[in-house]
Amino acid sequence: MPRAHNGGVDLYYERVGDGPTVAFLPEAGLGAWSWGWQHDAVVGPYEALVVDPRGTGRSDAPPGPYDAATLAADLEAVFRDAEVRAAHLVGHGLGGAVALAYAREFNRARSLTCIATPASGQVVDADALERLFGDDWPDVAFSQSYVGVAPRDEIEGWRELDDAGPEARRALYAAYEAFDPGPLYEYETPALVLGPLDSPVVPADACEALATGLPRGEYEAVEGRHLAHLEHSVAVNDRLLGFLEAL
Repeated sequence: MPRAHNGGVDLYYERVGDGPTVAFLPEAGLGAWSWGWQHDAVVGPYEALVVDPRGTGRSDAPPGPYDAATLAADLEAVFRDAEVRAAHLVGHGLGGAVALAYAREFNRARSLTCIATPASGQVVDADALERLFGDDWPDVAFSQSYVGVAPRDEIEGWRELDDAGPEARRALYAAYEAFDPGPLYEYETPALVLGPLDSPVVPADACEALATGLPRGEYEAVEGRHLAHLEHSVAVNDRLLGFLEAL
């Protein structure tokens, strides 16, 4: 099982497939399971690389504080270990913020896809994000039309294995709320921003503001709540693959 190391922290990742690397970065506290709907869609023309951020899954969970810069340095350590020279970064929530922080600091990012990621962490509703880990998590994650048909038992089994514990979640939330991407006009990496229309965690207009501020940003609204990329995976996957193929 591949592990990278950054400052004494062990970081777990998995990779499968051939071709250009697509690296998936999850929302604060969510495990790698949350990319299962996208992972299989890209494998074939691309290599999928899924990271367990510090505090999550099989990676170490050192005491906080965490910040986006440290999480981006963790990703760089993974790329060095995996000998990845360039990658398309796909991030959800905090994962999108980490993708932005990575693109600012390091030079391996070929593109950015940010799902439910705002232009500033200050607009993140931390209470709604914490509810994603409570008993009513499907109501935060999915629209009512999908709650009844979502594979809840299966997802809860994955979450028990992969999601961060309470202390690590708090450190990840703090990193997210403190995130400031800096001047957006300085980003030259092609970017696709997908804004769920009904996320309780991040307003859709904050996602659109991110895309508008990026010189090479594209914005598209997505139906659904905070885990719209699961509920509407076909539409999201089609848009993601179209974006990657056009680069």
